[in-house]
Amino acid sequence: MLDEYVWGEVERISPEAPVPVLTVAREEHTLGGAGNVAANLVALGARVAAAGVAGDDRHGAMLRRRLQDLGIDANAVVAEAGRPTTRKTRVIADRQQVLRIDRETPRAVRAETVAAILARLEAGMTSAGAVLVSDYGKGLLTRQMLAGIMAAARRRGMPVLVDPKGDDYSRYAGATLITPNRKEAAQAAGIAIVDEASLHRAASIIHERSGVERLVVTCGPEGMVLFEKGRTPRVIRSEARQVFDVSGAGDTVIAVLGLALAAGADWIEAAGLANAAAGIVVGKVGTATVSRKELALALGSAGADRLDKLKDIDELEALAAEVRKRGQRIVLTNGCFDFLHAGHLNLFSASRRLGDVLVVAIDDDESVRAIKGPGRPVISVRERVRTLCALDAVDHVVVFSGRDLGKLIDRLRPDVLTKGGNYSPDDVVGRRRVEAYGGRVELIPITEGFSSRAVIESIRREPGVGNG
Repeated sequence: MLDEYVWGEVERISPEAPVPVLTVAREEHTLGGAGNVAANLVALGARVAAAGVAGDDRHGAMLRRRLQDLGIDANAVVAEAGRPTTRKTRVIADRQQVLRIDRETPRAVRAETVAAILARLEAGMTSAGAVLVSDYGKGLLTRQMLAGIMAAARRRGMPVLVDPKGDDYSRYAGATLITPNRKEAAQAAGIAIVDEASLHRAASIIHERSGVERLVVTCGPEGMVLFEKGRTPRVIRSEARQVFDVSGAGDTVIAVLGLALAAGADWIEAAGLANAAAGIVVGKVGTATVSRKELALALGSAGADRLDKLKDIDELEALAAEVRKRGQRIVLTNGCFDFLHAGHLNLFSASRRLGDVLVVAIDDDESVRAIKGPGRPVISVRERVRTLCALDAVDHVVVFSGRDLGKLIDRLRPDVLTKGGNYSPDDVVGRRRVEAYGGRVELIPITEGFSSRAVIESIRREPGVGNG
């Protein structure tokens, strides 16, 4: 399906009815449903083939182009004449969803379309490691279709993971794993889930009715529980995170579970990875994906709850547009920040006071090595990012390659670019770009007596340091 987002501001109530008036700032289209599962897989480095039905309309063509732009094999996405492409339009103001508009048909997919999809799907299974089924109840995944998927996967010894819909999980007989959330599990089991005991009872009922031996029940901020028939349930706890949008969190869970299993992870490892990924994606607005970098950083520390500050350039560009609409100013500073000291903290605090949002761009390890020489960085980019994200003065962090700073500035268009006072204005990379569109460069007085190089060299001179 296609997810549409209408972003804007609400500043008044309509005189025609007691409803908010949205002034539209921008619109965007992203892959939704099974398409979002595929996009998550691509973001994590997987090779993906998609299968499904789209309308024979301009939105269906847009959906297929989006898949192909990501390098996803869309051969098994079949256009059905007379069927509209499923679209969900979300209207968002100040990072909050205020309305959703659905355009879809409950009509079952035609038998000839199902047969075409199954034939193309089976042909594409020859090089796959897992099959992920994302059921949104839109008419494609009939018993016939599901039975065909299970049979084709079984012939190849391939796991099938299902994100379910409805209350009849017997349709998924033959699946390796199903991933209901707590509400869906309660509906499928026909009982209220109010505590741990009722959750376990619901899982037992689902096992019995579906014949599926494993299920992962996602429980929101409490994490998830892995149930395997005949084994003690395993709880995977979540860390506390700020939640902006749960759209597509289930897509991220099944994507990471499937990819991890295909890569050889065991069930506990796969569930842990999926849980960490879900914790990241709910901190983003809209149907979002999780990158390998974000996942690696989140797994690097039990205290990684502030890593939602880490953004890529696309996210920063969207955030910058929102900041400007509010009449606020963006400050950018950049550097290696290989060994943080009081001088850096002063730079961040002083920079933050020059605007409303501070973005810190940090050189990746290769760039630091090129700038500082052999033996650097002392601190890996993963650890440097974790440290910067923990600072209250820092609003967002982005990792970049030194040669890409100009591109970052062009897309972010900061109002102020800051560097330490040990630079001259002519030495500040990006100064001309910033001044060309009306921004300015500020040099922050340095804190005397502090230098990363001096601190590192002092440590290395200590007896026994660096001697093996």
